[in-house]
Amino acid sequence: MATDYYAVLGVSRDASDDEIKQAYRKMARKYHPDIAGPEYQEKFQEINKAYEILSDPEKKRMVDQGIDPEDPQASAGFGGFSQGGYGSFADIFDDLGGMFGGFGGRSRGPQPRVQPGSDVLADLRIPLKVAVFGGVQEVQSRTYITCPTCHGNGSADGSQPVTCSVCKGTGFQQKVTRVLMTQMMTQVECSNCHGFGTVIPHPCTQCGGSGRVADEHVEKVNVPAGVQDGTRMRVAGRGNVGLGGGQPGDLYIDIHVAADKQFVRVGNDLHCWVSVPMVWAALGHEVTLSTFDGPQNVELKPGTQPEEEIRVKGLGAGILNSPGERGDVVAHVQVKVPKKLNSAQREALEAFDKASKSDKPEQFARPDKGRDRGLFDHLKNMFTGE
Repeated sequence: MATDYYAVLGVSRDASDDEIKQAYRKMARKYHPDIAGPEYQEKFQEINKAYEILSDPEKKRMVDQGIDPEDPQASAGFGGFSQGGYGSFADIFDDLGGMFGGFGGRSRGPQPRVQPGSDVLADLRIPLKVAVFGGVQEVQSRTYITCPTCHGNGSADGSQPVTCSVCKGTGFQQKVTRVLMTQMMTQVECSNCHGFGTVIPHPCTQCGGSGRVADEHVEKVNVPAGVQDGTRMRVAGRGNVGLGGGQPGDLYIDIHVAADKQFVRVGNDLHCWVSVPMVWAALGHEVTLSTFDGPQNVELKPGTQPEEEIRVKGLGAGILNSPGERGDVVAHVQVKVPKKLNSAQREALEAFDKASKSDKPEQFARPDKGRDRGLFDHLKNMFTGE
């Protein structure tokens, strides 16, 4: 199987020369044996070989045709394999047609100069509060845009492409190679027009005739209220502009919601844990909860038990595609028992104990203990130490 030199450098197959060079420098620094250690010597050599090939225009064209320049048989005319080998038996007969002057093969036309662009994937990390309310966020994006100098035409003077004088507009050349005792004729991409069948007489100096240039910019996107971690958003038409200024692809944004210090989101509800003195739980008390909407006073009822919930309606996360609707804030009560008592506290509790002689310990089994109760309980256990 031919080596995927683009994958070795971690770039896409439509990466520009500058992108390939930047990727090489980054990888070379990371895996240099003097830095990473002698065990990375082979990896470092592989990176150097990939850059050596992709920085050579002729070898790069061979790679783009599915030919490994390091394979003597492939470079001698066998054509090599793309991902998964030949796309179909028709591709094999294309080559046979080239060998025998077109007999039995189908003709392949030149590539169009204007091609649709590819999609781009970006990541956006947001705080939980933005996921709750939504809002405009900025995404750093690197895409190909239409060349501002030639406006996608690819020409420095606005002239139209002319038929290639080498391949006569076919986009391919015949190549005769000797394999063992046999001469073979194959079709290869034209070295003059690179498969387009036409050439631009005076290419644009900024884009080199491609009609597009790389650009780093900030994209403003509207994150909807209620968006979940892992959601992928699509922004139509904001991906890479194609060759020749072709129709751009789309921008896809993967949303990553950061962990919050006070709340854990479960569905559309926001869960928190509030620790209260045991006297408050016994006698009742007003408790102030901190929410994304500001402080909220809630009533702790007399006799509140550990793990009881206090639910505040409508202050949770927004519900996706349901404007104005929100989940709840759910506070889980944890009763705090003092580890040390002063003399006054001890006397008061002893008096309370004397007045509660009828209270006795109870022993019972909890059926919900010792079994997997799902994601929510795992989250609660993480906070309570149960």
